[in-house]
Amino acid sequence: MTLQFICAEIEKLHLQIRRQQNDVSALQRSGIGAASAELLLAQMQASVDALCIKRDNLVGERRIVPLCTNNSNLIH
Repeated sequence: MTLQFICAEIEKLHLQIRRQQNDVSALQRSGIGAASAELLLAQMQASVDALCIKRDNLVGERRIVPLCTNNSNLIH
């Protein structure tokens, strides 16, 4: 995996997580159980965490600052 690919995947997952969080909130407001949606959200966050570790390892090897770290909206 290249650094650019990992950064793109992290950003894509962040968007999906934000959407999922909105869906979970809507379910909770309407009184519908959201346990499975929350589990999916946790799995998605774990994927982001793993990608961030890979990204950080690549950055350490290259000794550069990745462009994708300037995003202030990052959940991680």
